[in-house]
Amino acid sequence: MAKKRIYTVYHRRKRSGKTNYRKRIALLKSNKTRFVVRKSNRNLVVQFIDFYTKGDKVLVTLNSSKLEEYGWKLSKKNIPAAYLLGLLASKKSPVKEAVLDIGLHTPTKGAKIFAVLKGAADGGLNIHYTEGKFSDEERISGAHIGKWLEESKSNKKEGIFSTYIKEKITDKSINDLFIKTRERIIKDEKEKSRGRTTTKGK
Repeated sequence: MAKKRIYTVYHRRKRSGKTNYRKRIALLKSNKTRFVVRKSNRNLVVQFIDFYTKGDKVLVTLNSSKLEEYGWKLSKKNIPAAYLLGLLASKKSPVKEAVLDIGLHTPTKGAKIFAVLKGAADGGLNIHYTEGKFSDEERISGAHIGKWLEESKSNKKEGIFSTYIKEKITDKSINDLFIKTRERIIKDEKEKSRGRTTTKGK
């Protein structure tokens, strides 16, 4: 007598490889806001998301293109930009504690995702992390990009850095730009926060 086979039909997002439900459940059990980091071809995106039974609620969304407003005119998807985006997110969000959600990304040491995490932690967000996952300070500040830029000039292989050369950017100016952008984020968001507090007090 033939027996019927029993098939399990998984959630659509699991079938399409968009969601790891085992990881998602583990994150939800923390009862904390999720600090979601995602990458696209041109930018990085961070979101603070709360879970509700009727659907997730996005509290804050920030795209790395926002860094232009603070003076960052280089790539919006490199490691320095990732750090600065995390810093900006921590300053703009009312959330004080969160848990990292990297989705389906592989947690590789020195990855841009962990540069975002370090920026957020340095900005005051209470979030668990492991120091060993972070890039060193040279990569965070973009010093490694400056070295590649100078090497490309000496080897006459300037194609990948043509925009940098057109803007007359040097290895030193990359680090200077990183420092100025970081300081401006801290200063501007502190002033905005003070203004919001004053408005509430009236």
